[in-house]
Formats: sequence, structure tokens, C-alpha cells
Amino acid sequence: MSERGLLIVLSGPSGVGKGTVRKALFESEGSSYEYSISMTTRQMRTGEVEGVDYFFRSKEEFEGLIDSGKMLEYAEYVNNYYGTPLDYVNQTLDEGKDVFLEIEVQGAMKVKEKMPDGVFIFLTPPDFTELKSRIVNRGTDDMSVIEERMKVARAEIEMMSHYDYAVVNDEVPLAVERIQKIIASEHCRVMRVIDTYEKMLKEF
Repeated sequence: MSERGLLIVLSGPSGVGKGTVRKALFESEGSSYEYSISMTTRQMRTGEVEGVDYFFRSKEEFEGLIDSGKMLEYAEYVNNYYGTPLDYVNQTLDEGKDVFLEIEVQGAMKVKEKMPDGVFIFLTPPDFTELKSRIVNRGTDDMSVIEERMKVARAEIEMMSHYDYAVVNDEVPLAVERIQKIIASEHCRVMRVIDTYEKMLKEF
């Protein structure tokens, strides 16, 4: 029987480069992570594929899953629900695959309530000056929005104590390497493999 996969949760403040690091991690040699497919109640767009881009469900179906505790986490945005279906995550983990979830801090705390044995990684900027520079260099927000983002970033960084690991994103390849080492070490934790060996001892 294969070892159950790891649920890896990556969070961090806006502008820290979560998406860039996650993409580089998935493109790295030997990567076999499964990216968690979200569920949504919004309409499918041209070119999107069910079970690839999203799991598309009606509002009634989604709310039924919420009521029955079948959503790992969810949020409502512009009158549509978005979230992570619990059954899909558990099924993928049971297949021995590592499931990667890139999510904001509040959503990550909801995930931790239901799956505390996940690996929670907080991606940090080298410092606040660098974080502000990255947000400014996007060129998409005016200064009032940037200042608000910095306030939110400060509040999110204060939540770091709820995570297992903090990884500095000073350079993307280095951040990827650090995360890979964390995942490798987590697979070696006794608590994750002891059941297999106890079964072996009983059969010996």
C-alpha cells in the first residue's frame, strides 16, 4: 500500500510571489505534485474544461456541500462561490499524490481546522521595502491601493505563527529548493510512515 500523499498549503502576502514560486516548483525536474482543482458556481467560460480548470456546480449543489461539511474551504466573490472540495483532495491524497494548495491566509486557517496534518508553508518577502517595491512595480494599482495592500500584508505576516515553515522568497530558484527540502523531510516523518511499518511487523 502506498504512503498517503501530503497536503501542502502555500500562503503569503500579496506581492510575495506565491504564483511564480508555485509555477516554478511544478516545472522543476521530477515534480509530481497535483494542483488542487477548485470548485465554483460561476458559468464555464469558452475553452474551460470540467475537472481541469474547475469543478463547475450549481449554487444549490455547492451550498449542499457546505452544509454537509464537504468543502475544505470556500469563499463567496461577486455572487459566486469558490472553494476546495474535500472529497477530491482526500481521494488524491489516498492515491499517494501530494496535493498543492496555493491560498490566502484566511482560507489556509480554515483548511488547518479540517486537515491539521497538512504541511503549512508561509512565503515571506526579504523585507517590507522589497515587498512594497514588487507591488509598485506591477504598475496596476494607485498609491492608496498599494498602501492598503501593505496594511493587509502586515496583518497576514502576523499570522505566520500558525504555519509550520517560513520560506523567504529572495530568489525564486532558492525558494523552490527550500520548499522541495521541506516536502522531502515531511515524507520522512515517523508519524507519516509508522502505520506501514506496524502492519509489516504484524505480518512478519
